[in-house]
Amino acid sequence: MTLDITSITRAYDGLPALDDVSLTVRDGEFLALLGPSGSGKTTLLRIMAGLDRPSAGQVRFNGEDFLALSPRERRVGMVFQSYALFRHMTVADNIAFGLKVRPRGSRPGRAEIAERVRDLLRLIQLENFGGRYPSQLSGGQRQRVALARALAIEPRLLLLDEPFGALDARVRRDLRRWLRQVHEQTGVTTVLVTHDQEEALELADRVAILRQGRIEQVDTPQALYDRPASAFVHDFLGEGLQLQATVARGEVVSNNWRAPSDAPTGDALLCIRPEDLEAADHGLVGVVMSSLRRGDRARVAVSLHGRRLELDRAVNDPLSALAPGDPVRLYPRRFHVLAKSA
Repeated sequence: MTLDITSITRAYDGLPALDDVSLTVRDGEFLALLGPSGSGKTTLLRIMAGLDRPSAGQVRFNGEDFLALSPRERRVGMVFQSYALFRHMTVADNIAFGLKVRPRGSRPGRAEIAERVRDLLRLIQLENFGGRYPSQLSGGQRQRVALARALAIEPRLLLLDEPFGALDARVRRDLRRWLRQVHEQTGVTTVLVTHDQEEALELADRVAILRQGRIEQVDTPQALYDRPASAFVHDFLGEGLQLQATVARGEVVSNNWRAPSDAPTGDALLCIRPEDLEAADHGLVGVVMSSLRRGDRARVAVSLHGRRLELDRAVNDPLSALAPGDPVRLYPRRFHVLAKSA
């Protein structure tokens, strides 16, 4: 079942939070909405859930007008950063809550609810925790229970709003791996909101990058990293270098370095990833700031046209032999020539 979002606009007091956003979430897909604070990703998720309404546009799920349905009628499961568990209820009762409050005609029997809760406790690897209360759980365990509660209603769509934001880094890493396994087991169409690039790239089948209420690019994590459509996407997805450049007569020129390019003529940005730089007799001129060896790897910091870059290299790489203060020329074996971000 496909979720189709078409020309969605949402304004608050005349200021657009979303500006003509169109997006398709494929059946069974894990899609991440990634962007900085204020980019509109949570607003878009709330519109999917029925917790907010757009100023204009359409949302259709498997052809059905989602905007005409109440949040309950949409059968959407949602997990928040704050867990939103009922403190006075046990883990089992929290998971069962969405089933118990269904209208009488569609409410499962007690035995069916109990079996569903047992299945979900096994899924979240908390089989023996059904009788505990949220206060007796760790943060990671509470978030697992929140996910089980969302899955209990057998949602057509699962929405995750910064679900790991309140957890420490190690727990987040463990839960990311676990969540991906759960998705592969359940196959439910899932949309994740996050500002964490590593989280989005590790979890999602595709990532939609938002900026100032618009979608900059939608693609697989690898394609976004390898083929960014804009300087913003290149910069947002990882450490990199962006230099002022000019394209003319089939060449890009930046800081006395030039290379063939089929980019449009005019001013541009030369965008380079640290891993694509190698020591050479010609290239961009820099200075080694520090070099730290750990086992068979070296971490070399280079100042390159006013930007500090951390280069991870093997100890037998020519860069690893340089000392702080040494000049170095770095040749980009791969680069992107992109328009300047507005």
